[in-house]
Amino acid sequence: MDPVTMIAAAIAAGAAAGLTDTTKKAVTDAYQAVKALISHRYQTVDVTVVEADPLVPGWRAVLAGELTDTGAANDQEMLTAAWHLLTLIQEQAPQAAEAIGVQLRRVETGELEISDITSTGSAVVAEDTKVQGTLKIIGIHAGNTEPPHPHSPRR
Repeated sequence: MDPVTMIAAAIAAGAAAGLTDTTKKAVTDAYQAVKALISHRYQTVDVTVVEADPLVPGWRAVLAGELTDTGAANDQEMLTAAWHLLTLIQEQAPQAAEAIGVQLRRVETGELEISDITSTGSAVVAEDTKVQGTLKIIGIHAGNTEPPHPHSPRR
């Protein structure tokens, strides 16, 4: 995942985690730390759209674009804070990460395996990815994971 996409994903997942009762204090604190870094260092970047609807990939893309324009991709403290937030979300509020799924951009690797992903949105998105060897994507459940409701009878 490229740096600004990681930061945007952290904001989206943090916002989604903030909407649940199961969010741990550490996740909330890490989310507030990332937001504080953005607001202090990159005043032109607006995270409120992503916070309002964190599951919309387009809003995350806009946020990533704004972060790119400001040079946030080179801010090591920002990247460390975003990575810390994503790690905490995976550990303590995985339901927030489920909605976002896995997004890979500009990845070059010898082998890649992605497995057991459940997402209410896109499960795996890979752009500009080069794998020298084996690529395995196993056990993916995406989109509406609920069975469809039966139609109402006509009168």
